[in-house]
Amino acid sequence: MQGESFLYDWASRLSPEYTRGYWHFFNLSNGGFYAAPEMKGPVEVVYPLNYYDGKMGVEAFGIVVTLYALCHMAEIYGDDRYIARYHALRAFALQHPEQAEIFRAID
Repeated sequence: MQGESFLYDWASRLSPEYTRGYWHFFNLSNGGFYAAPEMKGPVEVVYPLNYYDGKMGVEAFGIVVTLYALCHMAEIYGDDRYIARYHALRAFALQHPEQAEIFRAID
């Protein structure tokens, strides 16, 4: 997968607790997808560029990481498929139990 290195990089940027390892990949019924690392939660997430500092579950962390990675790839490659997948995942995140933390982290 072309984006795996983006996932690993964003996970490292966003959480001091992330130490690499196995990831689970999930396909969504709306055409989106996300990946989440195999680690214990809750996960400390810190992103000074948008003043976010909080904790969330591993699945929510994976959603946040995947959203950042998709956005980054869309900027670099200019491919509308990344933008479409970003919006599909964002729509899924609206229904997630931790949607408030997810959207605070990506705001």
